[in-house]
Amino acid sequence: MQQRFRQLALIGCGLMGGSFALAVREAGLVQSVIGFSRPGEGASNFQKKGIIDQVALSVQAAVCQADLVMVAVPVASMAGVLSELGGVLPDGALLMDVSSTKRSVALEAARLLGPHLPDFVPAHPIAGKERAGPGDPYASLYRNRQVILTPLESTHPWQLERARAVWTAIGSQVKTMSPSAHDRGLAAVSHLPHLLAFTYMTGLLDQPDSRELLALGGPGFRDFSRIAGCDPTVWRDILRDNRDQALGQLAAFRQALAQFESAILEDDPDRLSDMLQRASDARIAWQSETPVS
Repeated sequence: MQQRFRQLALIGCGLMGGSFALAVREAGLVQSVIGFSRPGEGASNFQKKGIIDQVALSVQAAVCQADLVMVAVPVASMAGVLSELGGVLPDGALLMDVSSTKRSVALEAARLLGPHLPDFVPAHPIAGKERAGPGDPYASLYRNRQVILTPLESTHPWQLERARAVWTAIGSQVKTMSPSAHDRGLAAVSHLPHLLAFTYMTGLLDQPDSRELLALGGPGFRDFSRIAGCDPTVWRDILRDNRDQALGQLAAFRQALAQFESAILEDDPDRLSDMLQRASDARIAWQSETPVS
């Protein structure tokens, strides 16, 4: 039988948190939802839209009766929220988050949650939207999407299984790894691509005829630059928080770029063709093995 919860406390009323609330409601996992946000208008708007049942005026008021707590705030705000939760989280309540980086969250949790640390199961749903700005939550955001759980050494095994059951019930594909492995992996397949897209756009904009160049953009430009439309504040915080892994991946990219530059400078068609073919084959193989979501 699916785990059912009496009350979900939602800390942070944006796309990610609101979509989680709608998803667990739709799956019949919670009886009621109470929300808290800074500024408070976010929670009030969620109540008007029927995403939450009640608006809390503080973190303590939100979680005092909850048995499921979702923290859906930017990574830069996690320490502040965790510090408020440490003394008020009900015993046995399952605590999760949706932050895009995990090592810093794990360190802050160990410092701030005290006896409630074993109830914390950090989570990162690989989902969201590509354009900056507010977006309306929707219940299917996490359906057929990967969710990576990064339990701490102290996490209760039964809380980990509860977390896995919740995400599975709303249609997610759950993986488990350490916070360090998560941050290295996501630096390679998410943080670096976003950084490159932002960098590519910067390189175009810094050219005197950038307007004319942008006017020539077609499908290739659209596909490569798409994620440069993501929220700059979110990505500033992610790149700062995971800077060592992002810089490591950037170094690997520089090495690969130098290899391509050398092949072009030396006018070596065979070498250039081999490198292009290797990359193309790997991309096609990845696409054929990855479920369409």
